[in-house]
Amino acid sequence: MNPTNKYKAFPSIELEDRKWPSRQITEAPIWCSVDLRDGNQSLAIPMTVSQKTKMFLSLVKCGFKEIEVGFPAASPTEFEFVRHLIEEDLIPSDVTIQVLVQAREDLIIQTVKSLRGVRKAIIHLYNSTSPAQRRVVFGLEKSDIVKMAIQGTKWVKEYSSKLYGTEIIFQYSPESFSATEVDFALEVCEAVMDIWQPTVEKKMIINLPDTVQVAMPNIYADQIEWFCRNMARRDCVVISVHTHNDRGTGVAATELGILAGADRVEGTLFGNGERTGNLDIIIVALNLFTQGIDPGLDFTNIDSLRGVYECCTNMTVPQRHPYSGELVFTAFSGSHQDAIRKGLNARESENSIVWDVPYLGIDPKDIGRRYDEVIRVNGQSGKGGVAYLLENECNIHLPKDMVREFGVVAGKEIDALCQEVTADDLRKMLWKEYIEKKSPHKLLNFYFVDDVKGCSCTALIESDNNERIDLSGTGNGPIDAFVNSLRTKGIADISVINQFEHALSEGAEAEAIAYVQVRFADGSIKWGAGVDNSTPLASVRAVISALNR
Repeated sequence: MNPTNKYKAFPSIELEDRKWPSRQITEAPIWCSVDLRDGNQSLAIPMTVSQKTKMFLSLVKCGFKEIEVGFPAASPTEFEFVRHLIEEDLIPSDVTIQVLVQAREDLIIQTVKSLRGVRKAIIHLYNSTSPAQRRVVFGLEKSDIVKMAIQGTKWVKEYSSKLYGTEIIFQYSPESFSATEVDFALEVCEAVMDIWQPTVEKKMIINLPDTVQVAMPNIYADQIEWFCRNMARRDCVVISVHTHNDRGTGVAATELGILAGADRVEGTLFGNGERTGNLDIIIVALNLFTQGIDPGLDFTNIDSLRGVYECCTNMTVPQRHPYSGELVFTAFSGSHQDAIRKGLNARESENSIVWDVPYLGIDPKDIGRRYDEVIRVNGQSGKGGVAYLLENECNIHLPKDMVREFGVVAGKEIDALCQEVTADDLRKMLWKEYIEKKSPHKLLNFYFVDDVKGCSCTALIESDNNERIDLSGTGNGPIDAFVNSLRTKGIADISVINQFEHALSEGAEAEAIAYVQVRFADGSIKWGAGVDNSTPLASVRAVISALNR
């Protein structure tokens, strides 16, 4: 099928010397959550009053100061919820609720009625303006669309004036702005402004929605900049953007829209919305956060917020959803794991404040996530992931060369399992390969004396044929004495290359784990590991472990 026969590219905007490409975002926009309206209307089963209340309180806790709470003229539940918030005094003094309404008199009357007693509210009026909407939905000309917007604004002005003691902010949206001719969108909005008469001190909001994404986000940015450049009373207006995600570029369109002059952003948590969803406000806010800009919203416990969202909406957040998905901080790839592990260790050793860890654009702890989520191990993983889990969950710090050796051993076993493994699984593999090997030599007894004359030891080992062998030797320490005793009896001609040890836990009775690297007479090298309450005995057990491997 040839798409050129069916689809037509959206035209570019004539905008000379556009400014937005060279700008930077330096501060957070005004945020408005539309979870309780736009998000709610996209659900197969809309939220109940109690669910909407729970969501509202969570949004307040996050720091939203403007929240679109519903379409009160749409259904009894929507109306009841607005009344519930007002009558139960659930709206904090620094939070402004927003309600949506079409340019119809009966709906505007009902909407205003729902707001009685509220301290402050935004009434959001909209009507569609795009060529397709004009032709297919309304069967109207441009002039009729302008009249519709003007009349709707007059009704809002008339009926809201009867809300004594309530401060009303007016918001107008030329719905389907992104598909509307920019000059016509400006004509409609300025006609509405002529009726409402905003001032610098009492601004109105003009919301320019990317209702259905029809072009690349740079086109949307051009539309926003063109609009801001050409409107007559820009200083009397808050320009708002409301992007959907039909092309998968809702975040990009919003960020470019801010560069182009937008002051305010509407969106939802986790991008819930009709079709492919709304802009995910969390993503844009945390994108700012990672650039050193305070977004003014609190997402320090994103898992809890995700739980509230999933409970109230019956929707689930995809595992790879930016920032909030279960697996977004998880690396299975061996090279990624190694880089993350080294980056985290370097940051700790350098005591650095600045976050600069490979593959992690944000510190998971800043949004309530844990480092033990970062690296998980399966058949695709490498030695770095294995070492990270053992270090961070089992306090087992393998020497660098031993990480390579055990990584190969563990990798084969993990690959054969065909599943993810835990840190405890890895510890058991380590014990099986090193600690628990008792053949062909089993240590039954070890005793040493270390004084100014040197170190002497006696030991008893048992071979596979149940033969018991007494050993004795001297050296410059317990391990050297034990190695010499093995050489004297002709059991093994070995030399110790490296040895390390550390406590497995805290306290006087804590067990120690020792790691010993041994070179055999034929030049081969093996690691061994041993565990005991006595560090010297743990090291001797590590030598036996290397022999048995």
